[in-house]
Amino acid sequence: MATGWDFFDRIYCISLAERSDRRAEAAAQFAAVGLAERVEFVVVAKDPGGAEKGCYESHLQCLHLGLAAGAERILIFEDDIVFNRFSPLRLRDGVEFCARHPQWHMLFLGCMVKGSHRTDYPSIRRIQYRSLTHAYAVPRRFAEVLLQHPWRHIAYDDFLRDLHDREMYALYPSCAFQSNSRSDNERYLPLDRFRRICGGLQALQRFDEVYHRRRPLIIGVHVLAALLLLRALA
Repeated sequence: MATGWDFFDRIYCISLAERSDRRAEAAAQFAAVGLAERVEFVVVAKDPGGAEKGCYESHLQCLHLGLAAGAERILIFEDDIVFNRFSPLRLRDGVEFCARHPQWHMLFLGCMVKGSHRTDYPSIRRIQYRSLTHAYAVPRRFAEVLLQHPWRHIAYDDFLRDLHDREMYALYPSCAFQSNSRSDNERYLPLDRFRRICGGLQALQRFDEVYHRRRPLIIGVHVLAALLLLRALA
């Protein structure tokens, strides 16, 4: 394959109709990583049932579109996408892993996790998914599975988390982050403000990635520090 992106048959980016500003910013991000001519924006109206329902059904809409187009592998972005640390070599490693590991279900270019484990590819981690759906790929057979689960008043990333699927993977280090632009989900504005105080989602995602990659070492250092402190106080 000429580029890693060629592995994906259809590439979509979800965007609210009123957020032309985000579409312009996303288009610039895509151009910077060689995706200028590949991404189709899926422009949706605000859902009267709420932002979570609209988000959930927009992702299913992209899966529907991909399957209808005959795609074997579908890549989905959200319009607050920001690329950082992008490496064509790492992307090619990721798609090579998927090509040689046909049982994969999802490949995230960036997300939050509850845990991660090494694979035979240093650039790929098997993950216990936690949240964020701004950049991920799905093969046709798993898209068909996801489409069997219509909206049931559960946020899309919560639904994915609760699958406890053991065939979810992520690029390491991740290359896709959510920007610090204001959330369109009114329910989560307090959380959105807290994230900004903590440095934004990019910083939190990096911290999450490093913590779960180096958790034994981090815990060991803290235990050692506690033991040394107790010894000093004895």
